[in-house]
Amino acid sequence: MTAILSIQSSVAYGHVGNSAAVFPLQRLGIDVWPVLTVHFSNHTGYGSFRGPVLAADQIAEVLRGVEERGVLPGCDAVLSGYMGDVSLGALVLDAAAKVKAANAKAIYCCDPVLGDVDRGFFVRPGLPEFMRDQAVPRADIITPNQFELEFLAGRGVKTLADALAAARAVQATGPKIVLVTSLTRQDAPADVIEMLAVAPDGAWIVATPRLPISVNGSGDITAALFLAHYLRSGDPAIALGRTAGTVYAVMEETHRSGKREIQLVAAQDAIATPPERFEVKRVEG
Repeated sequence: MTAILSIQSSVAYGHVGNSAAVFPLQRLGIDVWPVLTVHFSNHTGYGSFRGPVLAADQIAEVLRGVEERGVLPGCDAVLSGYMGDVSLGALVLDAAAKVKAANAKAIYCCDPVLGDVDRGFFVRPGLPEFMRDQAVPRADIITPNQFELEFLAGRGVKTLADALAAARAVQATGPKIVLVTSLTRQDAPADVIEMLAVAPDGAWIVATPRLPISVNGSGDITAALFLAHYLRSGDPAIALGRTAGTVYAVMEETHRSGKREIQLVAAQDAIATPPERFEVKRVEG
């Protein structure tokens, strides 16, 4: 059985961080070992929340306990998302290094959560540089949105050529695969949103209709699904198509519901059996 160590935030109500990643991974038949970095009542987008931020030494104790079970050789991947500060980032990188030392085939998937186009950076000072200079170079897969890609590459993205060049620039620093999770470009229809996967031997793009919603957690589920499907298939194009089909189905169900939280449970059939609705086009290689 495939196993993933997922180090992310958690909420009691709603779906972000591990609360967005664990269920979809389990629905795909993957054994998930969730390590929580915070446990809030709800995501911070509501403006108010309650609950603890776990200290780095507490998280380290949990990771140490998992290691003491002697199970790291059976871990296929480490997945990380939002990092509250640089001290947590160092723990994540240490955990990924230990897993890869125990299992040479294991990979590290880093969702470099830093900000977005509408909000700019929303992380603590020092984290963008830590992500760019330390976390991303050590990752095998990264899943930035367009804003994060531009920062990591140090260049703007307005066209497909720009996006490919930026992804290749970041790829040159270390990661094997760059998945751009939400690409909006001048040379594409305005009513679609795209995902772009760039691997050493090629690049592929998929477009889905743009829905009039804005929700938290969509990037978290996207990173988890892409990692899962890549582990299963070993093919970034297949992983891209399956991820896009499921994410769109979840967003479509969320839009129909009129609710603020992504509807993972209601759309679980599309998680277990990804709809093959959207064409994956090779754009390079």
